[in-house]
Amino acid sequence: MLKVALIGCGKSADMHVGAIQRLACARLTGVCDVEPLMARQLAARYEVSNCYSDVDTLITSEKPDVLHIATPPESHYRLAVAALEANCHVVIEKPVGMNADEASRLIAEAEVRSRKLTIAYTYHLDPVARMLRDLVGRGVMGDPVHLESYFGYNLKGPFGIPILGDANHWVHKLPGKLFQNILDHVVNKVTDFLTEPAPNVLVHSWQSADNGTPRLGRDLPDELRVMMFGKKSSAYLTVSSHARPIRHSLLFRGTKNTALLDFNSSTIRLERDSILPGVLGRLSSPFSEGWQCFREGTRNVLRFVRSDYHFFSGFNYLVSKFYESIVKDLPVPISYKDILRNALILDQIVEQLHCATGRTS
Repeated sequence: MLKVALIGCGKSADMHVGAIQRLACARLTGVCDVEPLMARQLAARYEVSNCYSDVDTLITSEKPDVLHIATPPESHYRLAVAALEANCHVVIEKPVGMNADEASRLIAEAEVRSRKLTIAYTYHLDPVARMLRDLVGRGVMGDPVHLESYFGYNLKGPFGIPILGDANHWVHKLPGKLFQNILDHVVNKVTDFLTEPAPNVLVHSWQSADNGTPRLGRDLPDELRVMMFGKKSSAYLTVSSHARPIRHSLLFRGTKNTALLDFNSSTIRLERDSILPGVLGRLSSPFSEGWQCFREGTRNVLRFVRSDYHFFSGFNYLVSKFYESIVKDLPVPISYKDILRNALILDQIVEQLHCATGRTS
């Protein structure tokens, strides 16, 4: 049985605890937060034996095999190094570090110490994302031509309100502010499929004039568009705080077929050339789409009946595979190459955000 500890008892902690408690091979024995009340309330809700306000005390007392880090991004590198030095395997909330250099050093440290490390990509291994990878692997989609990754963000939701209401919130201190905290959700969906090792990146962002919530005089861009392109493929990334309804999707256009992934409803639909001639092909198209919607709905009902239809299905799958990689000494579910590549792209985006706003790192 693997002993597990968690650092950071804020809004992301419940997702981590839920995934850990689903595992037969692990037991959460301690939680930690610099605010003792946060640690106590989380421990009470999930019946965790011990709570701490000091990381070193947690590590010394619990001696965990695995440490989950769900703290603000600027602390990720320091805490992950401490965990690795204590011979812990590590699960880190996104982003893995403040920049690609920190990500590279953490990966190197994990490899030197023969420890495993992964990043909490909530949707990267969602059921529909795994289905798309399977289709691509079997050649159904052909080669990738263009991808569009879209992420809607609710500034008036449970995560947005604290950011807008507190001038000292840690998001305001990030070099890329709001976007640096959520861009992993957008970027990691396309990097698997882009054929260029280092695509060109162009960034445009702005702050909406009015969203009905006081801005405390802070500069907080809330709309982002990113174009990534190479010689054979391209991608368009969107983060929008104002488009409604709030959606989360990926469009994959390949040389054989096109796929639309809806992460809100956990569905995937394919667009194919019709096999029927002329106007018959146009008439059949809505029926084909309707059949796919019915099929996806039925599949999700069956998943629900099996208690396998969860908001964090992708994260639960990631954590289960990560722990399996520890127990059976298998490769980690998200390769270090992919983690580092995402970090390098995030660096390019954040750098251009700085240039656009006149800030310096």
